[in-house]
Amino acid sequence: MRADTARYVAGRLGTAAVLLAALSLVVYAGVDLLPGDPASARLGPDATPEQLTAARERLGLDEPLAQRYLEWAGGLLHGDLGTSANGTPVAGMLAGRLGNTAVLTALTILLLVPLSLLLGVALGRRAGSRADGTGSTLLLLTTAVPEYLVAGVLALVLGAQSGWLPATSLVPAGDSPLAHPEVLVLPVLSLLWVSLAYATRVIRAQTLTACRAPHVEAMRLNGIPERAVLCQGVLPAVLPAAAQIWLVTSAGLLGGTVLVEIVFNYPGIGKVLVTSVSTGDLPVVQALAMLMGALTLLATIAADVVGTAVGRTRSV
Repeated sequence: MRADTARYVAGRLGTAAVLLAALSLVVYAGVDLLPGDPASARLGPDATPEQLTAARERLGLDEPLAQRYLEWAGGLLHGDLGTSANGTPVAGMLAGRLGNTAVLTALTILLLVPLSLLLGVALGRRAGSRADGTGSTLLLLTTAVPEYLVAGVLALVLGAQSGWLPATSLVPAGDSPLAHPEVLVLPVLSLLWVSLAYATRVIRAQTLTACRAPHVEAMRLNGIPERAVLCQGVLPAVLPAAAQIWLVTSAGLLGGTVLVEIVFNYPGIGKVLVTSVSTGDLPVVQALAMLMGALTLLATIAADVVGTAVGRTRSV
């Protein structure tokens, strides 16, 4: 069975490689269709047609799309994300910004894991109670509210009006956001809002199913203490599904992070992405789209592998 699991994981990794290759093609071709190009972005609106033509030749934009794609994809394989319209390597532009975004995402996940597990298990064990009904209704309503709307309300109420927390997450140049924890509170709360509700609902449902399983009922009939029933009978059935939902939610956080960063003017990849799209800096847009798509794809496949591996282990 271990050999079967290993073959399955290897197969999924192969699938991931094929999907990443297809994703790179879609990203490059799709972004290439956006208005503007690096030549006009670099030279500005006053550039003459002759200057634009010369710049496009220097940047290789006059080459066929297929050739440009192969050169770009080859660079990705060697860690080269390309060159921005202003001549700066994209990897250097994004290094600090990606780190700042990673801080937001990591803090959100660190809070999401224990909170969703505690809330989900607590509601699932009390299924049908008033607390469960109220909590489930609130969770359902919460999932319908997008992160950017939550961010706007928090910035207005807890930031601009009350002054309890900064309404904008400004970080001095060269500093880490961790050196200014107050600017992280509202962005993290905004990201946690929807992701916590979604993960908690899934864990609640899994807990309810586990509590009604025959082996759990047998443990209770045999007089085993409820705490031991929870640790030995319920949690082992809940944690694999919880791990899956945490991975999937982590992938979904990327899109929400971009929007939340824009609301709070946080120095992450969100502002860079919006600016690059508006100015036609296509190499930056392509690099960011590829990175975000690849992380989402890999997290989704990891969740699939976790669920399948656990299922096969149980069937032994």
